[in-house]
Amino acid sequence: MNKPKSGKRSSPAKPKPTASPKSIDEYLAAVPEPAHTTLQKARAAIRSSLPPGATETISYKIPAFKHGEIIIWFAAFANHCSIFPTARIIEQFKNDLKAFTISKGTIQFPIDKPFPASLLKKMVKARLAQIAAKKRR
Repeated sequence: MNKPKSGKRSSPAKPKPTASPKSIDEYLAAVPEPAHTTLQKARAAIRSSLPPGATETISYKIPAFKHGEIIIWFAAFANHCSIFPTARIIEQFKNDLKAFTISKGTIQFPIDKPFPASLLKKMVKARLAQIAAKKRR
């Protein structure tokens, strides 16, 4: 049964606060300081550990690096930055991550304190090895 129309119109749908970024540069342009600089340092550390042919992408509306499949994601939030290297990598490096807030697939760190580049590079290399091992199966 159809409801009779009351003559009142509902308010229009509210637009999303931000559209999905099209590139990492676009994503980072919207990130305020100090998180912007913190993520730029993470990006540089990740990029320096990647093989030729790896690409930057946006996945789940956040920056990521891909080489056949996603290697690692990173993002800024209101009170922290995060790296998402997958649960297996976090498990593998859990002893090195005691100073950080971690969950199954996320590592949180302060917006004004970059994640240690040397540890990030090791994690990226471990993730690449994990991906390569899956391909050999």
